[in-house]
Amino acid sequence: MGFVLAIAETSVLAFGLILFLAQMGAHGIGFWVGRRDAMREVNPEAVGVIVGGILGLLAFVLALTLSFANSRFSEHRQGSIAEANTIGTAWLRAKAIGNPRGEAIASLIEDYVQVRADFVRATRDPAELDVLNRRTNALQSQMWGHLSVVVREQPNPVSTALMSALNDMFDAGTSERFAYHITLPPQLFWLLIGMTLISMGCLGYQFGLKKRASLALVVVLTLMWTWVVVEILDLASARLGYIRTGTAVYDWTIQGFKGGVTIPALPQ
Repeated sequence: MGFVLAIAETSVLAFGLILFLAQMGAHGIGFWVGRRDAMREVNPEAVGVIVGGILGLLAFVLALTLSFANSRFSEHRQGSIAEANTIGTAWLRAKAIGNPRGEAIASLIEDYVQVRADFVRATRDPAELDVLNRRTNALQSQMWGHLSVVVREQPNPVSTALMSALNDMFDAGTSERFAYHITLPPQLFWLLIGMTLISMGCLGYQFGLKKRASLALVVVLTLMWTWVVVEILDLASARLGYIRTGTAVYDWTIQGFKGGVTIPALPQ
């Protein structure tokens, strides 16, 4: 699957074009074999039943992989929302501490949310991801160091609440990283590609037995299957193609930080 991902990283359209040509090639081979076997009095009705079963199985595999891809996309989106919420909560609690350590933690959280947004926007470049993960770990270590001093100096429910918020924020970051690490399993992906090519070959064989085929309809069907497969690959891979979860929720959190915390005057 690495070679396929390399092509998709360069251009999802290039991957789609290769897949389209491969399907048309499989259909052409099947059509040629079908025309040759037509002289042997092969029963077209029996072949039609088998081809129908293969196409039904392909539809099932398409539905299975599409469901998997949609679940991965939902995990990415929900993970970003959960992480942004925990970051906002930790920042508010750090501001509520009311000492230099709390302000230092809040400042580090403001840098942290930007790093997390960059992580979501990042490409599949291992060097870029390694830098972002190292930066994330460093910020977490600094925040926990400040928190350790706060807990020792102020062992009260306020510092305990900040500890809980930071722990939830770190856990959310780990969950998000894991969600972006999971991609479409290679076995499932190649099953989909193999079923697609075999189906096109069998369909061409059926048309070859009848010695006639509608090229326009075959092209339309091939385009539809190609489109679905490309969308599945794009949807299941967080850092490929054009379907991304976006970083709007992190941007909203950053905007909230700019407003600061306003302490209103007591009512008269």
